[in-house]
Amino acid sequence: MVETPRQIHLNAFLRNVGQHEAAWRLPETDTKAVTDIGHYQRLAQIAEQGKLDAIFFADHPALKDRSEDRPWDSLDPFTLITALSGVTSRIGLVATGSTTYNDPYGIARRFATLDHVSRGRAAWNVVTTANASAAENFGFDQHPDPDARYARAAEFLDVAFALWDSWDDDAIVGDKAGGVFVDRDKIHRIDHVGPHFRVAGPLEIPRSPPGRPVIFQAGSSEPGKDLAARYADAIFTAQPTIEEGQAFYGDIKGRVRAVGRDPATVLILPGLSFFIGGTEAEAFALREQFEDLTLPTYGIAQLSRVTGLDLSGYDLDSLIRIPPRPDQANQRSRHDLVHRLTSAEDLTLRQLLRRLSAGRGHRIATGTPEQIAGTIVEWFENGAADGFNLIPPALPTSLSSFVEQVIPLLQRRGLFRTDYEGATLRDHLGLERPAVARRAVALPSAAE
Repeated sequence: MVETPRQIHLNAFLRNVGQHEAAWRLPETDTKAVTDIGHYQRLAQIAEQGKLDAIFFADHPALKDRSEDRPWDSLDPFTLITALSGVTSRIGLVATGSTTYNDPYGIARRFATLDHVSRGRAAWNVVTTANASAAENFGFDQHPDPDARYARAAEFLDVAFALWDSWDDDAIVGDKAGGVFVDRDKIHRIDHVGPHFRVAGPLEIPRSPPGRPVIFQAGSSEPGKDLAARYADAIFTAQPTIEEGQAFYGDIKGRVRAVGRDPATVLILPGLSFFIGGTEAEAFALREQFEDLTLPTYGIAQLSRVTGLDLSGYDLDSLIRIPPRPDQANQRSRHDLVHRLTSAEDLTLRQLLRRLSAGRGHRIATGTPEQIAGTIVEWFENGAADGFNLIPPALPTSLSSFVEQVIPLLQRRGLFRTDYEGATLRDHLGLERPAVARRAVALPSAAE
């Protein structure tokens, strides 16, 4: 029997007109596309034509500093992917949602609904929200510290899972002759009482076709990795070098095994930004075109937010060293990443800002389609990734170039699908349908 080779997983991380902070300044960019549903419909359809696993949207529940310097993610990601479910049929739909500024019942209800509406293509990217300015938008005087946020996130996920499992698969009877629509013994309260939440349940929505939505997790701090090992189906992480990718990959797979889960069922998907050219020189010229349009004011504001340092008066052409982070830093993994980068290389602040402008610390591949495909395969075959979250610098152009020029090369190697074989996101990711976890007693009967 011939074994099917392990397949690369690819998602498209779609940020308005492109992840690169200067993408909006390119002559061909339509700046009105930021809030144009037609733009996002086109992106989803391009990604689906490329047979990608999923499209992925971030969430920023606060207007960032220096909003005058670039477009921001202005549309609610959940509403957006719900709209996109109607113009696609196979591609997965990933929306980010914060466990700090939402409630478990609301999140569980929305994603269960989307899983039904999309016929099993929904995924929730779990974050705890690093941006402290979000607190005031939700009536809080202070943003919780990272440890508190992750403790809440773990309980939040326990509640969401219990709600999704509060219906047995065969709870709907539909007995017209007997006048019985559901078997109440197969619908369960969860009666959760914990430090952060009190939720009775059950959910009012039956189990979805794949059992429950797929769980993505974004965050590479120590508590973030622990959370991912316990709950995630796939992990979005920033790893700029293959060595760092291999270390993260091995660490996560070990943590997954330690909590009794199969490491093969938790996919590691680093971010990958890319610049594609007919020649390597053309690709680097394209990257330089983007970097020449960057605004230092924006880059400094973002770097200051990540590190907690006031860099507004720093000489752009002086060498910079970012010190190790304090224990209670909000963006632990990104601070660590920038610290490692400036410790390993002699970079001026200007050079650092240009380096971060495309991927904010994610891997950047620059070269011909063959070289981009080679980078993906190298990481995949050498224990650094199960695939990638693609981060196109400009949209739609970079995404189209990847789909048209790189995907066929991976397909010829037999490492990426030529068509969808299943209908759900779990099918695309090679994940089994989870069984119902028994967590509660059945509902009382109507007579009781």
